[in-house]
Amino acid sequence: MAHDPTTLNRQGPDTGPQYRSAIFYVDGEQRRVAEAYIKQLNEARGFRSPIVTQVVPLDKFYTAEACHQNYAVQNRANPYIVNVSDPKVEKLKKMYPGCVRKRK
Repeated sequence: MAHDPTTLNRQGPDTGPQYRSAIFYVDGEQRRVAEAYIKQLNEARGFRSPIVTQVVPLDKFYTAEACHQNYAVQNRANPYIVNVSDPKVEKLKKMYPGCVRKRK
């Protein structure tokens, strides 16, 4: 829906290792669950190609710069928000209405 986990170092038109697909875990249980789910999806052939998402430990968390905080709210007319982000959010709301919180 929002990302293709079968493409290495890529998200849509953006490429490079900073666009890699990754799951960051903080303990062994999270790692086990992530790896088991990836295995399950691969075995079920949930995607046309194997999943290349990395499962790696969370060593450090970096807070995004201020200009990236609430970006979509603060940049409503941005073409990426209008043409890419908003449609993905709307699709998510329709597919999983009970999983999306309304903004306060």
